[in-house]
Amino acid sequence: MSGKPKAAAAHGAPGDVWFREAKTKGRSKPHLTREKIITAAVELLDAQGVQHLSMRNLAERLQAHATSLYWHVATKDDVLDLALDTVFAEIRLPAGHHASWREDVVTFMTELRRVLLRHPWAAPLANSRPLVGPHALSRSEFVYAALITAGFTGPDLSAAAAAITTYVTGTASSEAVWQQHDEADVRSAVHDHLQTHQTRYPALADHFPLSGGDWTAHFTRGMNFLLDGLSANSPG
Repeated sequence: MSGKPKAAAAHGAPGDVWFREAKTKGRSKPHLTREKIITAAVELLDAQGVQHLSMRNLAERLQAHATSLYWHVATKDDVLDLALDTVFAEIRLPAGHHASWREDVVTFMTELRRVLLRHPWAAPLANSRPLVGPHALSRSEFVYAALITAGFTGPDLSAAAAAITTYVTGTASSEAVWQQHDEADVRSAVHDHLQTHQTRYPALADHFPLSGGDWTAHFTRGMNFLLDGLSANSPG
């Protein structure tokens, strides 16, 4: 990747913070640092979600004036990008690779799910912006290297990597949404609705689960389906 995306440069788009040079000179608030701001932002996001994050709310949490934040972060999108990359730093990966590329991918997927469920706002956010922070890129590097050993190259490589990440972010988003509510009551209501409209949704009416069951087992089953498909199509 070379240069700064023109769209990001012109509009302050998500991801712009990674291509903009950080300020190194001028007046700054001594008690504030970018690290302190992002730590507070993650805490605020964990407690209240993306919809309640604002520069004013963040400044209040830091006991600072909102304008003092702008020395370190230019926009709310900067804060979200930096907070999301901080979350990716929590993904624990081995220093080296396993003998099996599949074991590497399972490790990544399991860890990514763990971290996203710890921060429920992060999975939907990860699907809405480029993941080009240093921590996200180092995790992507691990996955790409594993898939390359399986023989994937070119468009197949990027499609395989995208399928892996998208499966985890999608399932983590769904699980987080279900668990924000009384899952049993919601499932019961959906079940009753499907029974009422059984002629319109016959397959769903017959098979919609009244219980969410074991979410980890559900995730693992889908992960194995995905990896079986990748294995079957692996050039290696």
